[in-house]
Amino acid sequence: MEKQPADLALLSPSRSQSFTTILVIEMWERFGYYGMQVLIVYYMVQQLGFSDQQANLSWSTCAALIYTTPVIGGWIGDRVLGTRRTLLLGIIILAIGYGLMAVPMQNTYFIFLALGVIIVGNGLFKPNASNMVRKIYQQDRSNIESAFTLYYMSVNIGSMISMLLIPWVKDYINTYSHSDLGWHIAFSISTIGLLLGLSYFFIMHRSIAHIGSYPDFRPIKLDRLILVLIGSIIFIFFSAFIINNEYVARWFIYIAGISVLLFLIFLMTTNQGRERSGLIITFLLTLQIVFFFIFYQQMATSLALFILRNVDWRFYIFGIHLFTWAPAQFQALNPIWIFILGSALVWHYNCDNRKNEPIATKFVIGFIAIAVSFFIYSIAIHFSDAESKIPSWFIIWGYGFGALSELLISGLGLAVIARYTPDRMGGLMMGVYFIITGISQYFGGWIATLAAIPKNIIAPQITLLIYTNLFNWLCIAAIICTLIALVLLQVIKRY
Repeated sequence: MEKQPADLALLSPSRSQSFTTILVIEMWERFGYYGMQVLIVYYMVQQLGFSDQQANLSWSTCAALIYTTPVIGGWIGDRVLGTRRTLLLGIIILAIGYGLMAVPMQNTYFIFLALGVIIVGNGLFKPNASNMVRKIYQQDRSNIESAFTLYYMSVNIGSMISMLLIPWVKDYINTYSHSDLGWHIAFSISTIGLLLGLSYFFIMHRSIAHIGSYPDFRPIKLDRLILVLIGSIIFIFFSAFIINNEYVARWFIYIAGISVLLFLIFLMTTNQGRERSGLIITFLLTLQIVFFFIFYQQMATSLALFILRNVDWRFYIFGIHLFTWAPAQFQALNPIWIFILGSALVWHYNCDNRKNEPIATKFVIGFIAIAVSFFIYSIAIHFSDAESKIPSWFIIWGYGFGALSELLISGLGLAVIARYTPDRMGGLMMGVYFIITGISQYFGGWIATLAAIPKNIIAPQITLLIYTNLFNWLCIAAIICTLIALVLLQVIKRY
């Protein structure tokens, strides 16, 4: 464990106060990220003229890079600048990236450059926020699942607010200004979220001043900071180039995947005793996370376009019209359900320890839930109206089971890293986890292209059949993943 200056150790605030500070900062970061994500595929299709396939793969490549760069950010936090300082730098760069998205330009490469800035900012921020939570609870492993579930649930408040607010702002401004300005004003709201997170960081700085890695408690080295900034600028242009080149992106993902696999094998073979057993368990559980995020990526790609074309956006109860959502707002169902179900899971983890199943068992239940989710989408075709629109309630319940799966698999993915990996490589392994997440989301985007609708097909009956066919196959795939998870559960029990 890193040593802290004596005065900081004596003045350390309560663990709950430190946890709350990180949670609120991450909440505002998620506000910005999901405010951008909720519109980006629609923006590519409706404003930039991308085909479904191009939009799905462009965003999935971006998502892969967003989740790949944290391995570098985790290492910078552990060894170069410090966990706390790297987190702060990430917030600043993210605010710049979302600000660039707000510039009223419809130039494809400029948008890709803005996404490159967001990729770098996220890479610096994401692993270090998670690693600070791990450091807060590293002496209390018994409560770590509860802490990460609460963390995962609470930060989704930010995404829920932005997913409901930002599409409404976009539609309102576009309607009353009779222009496309609403897209860019909507993106600018994401910047506001990051600025609020940055402000909160400085207001509550004392509550996390005692948490960090070794470099945090030493004077900052200017040459290291300059090198990190130069490297960030280079990677911004590199990211834009990859997003803009599908062939290069594919090989980048292949190389990243093989590199991570070899790295994990190296760690498992060079460590001994409890560390080795922990790394083996981490590897087996992380393998299942790969499968989950292929399903998860459908929310921002195939499912989002399905909602745009084949879902009735109106909500009815007993024939009474309640309200109507914009298609992008349906993605807010995910954080809404996470908040509801996450509360129940936190209570279960805290109050029912005798029945607190191993993480591997929760993964099995999670895959059952995702199978049910896609089964709901696939049977919805039998309830479509004359215009081939399905009732919005199918999306609500499908998202509900998807959110349960996310809480049990993705929500505990960070807990796997925190529980089973050695403290000395915490930040690095958080980064490896995010790389695996990113690779999975790229393949999820590739799967989504199987339901890409050609531009010459506008008949809703045909689009409904294409999407339903994809959801049928995803349901079958989720059942197979459940069986694999059951097998891996038996293997993990040996360790």
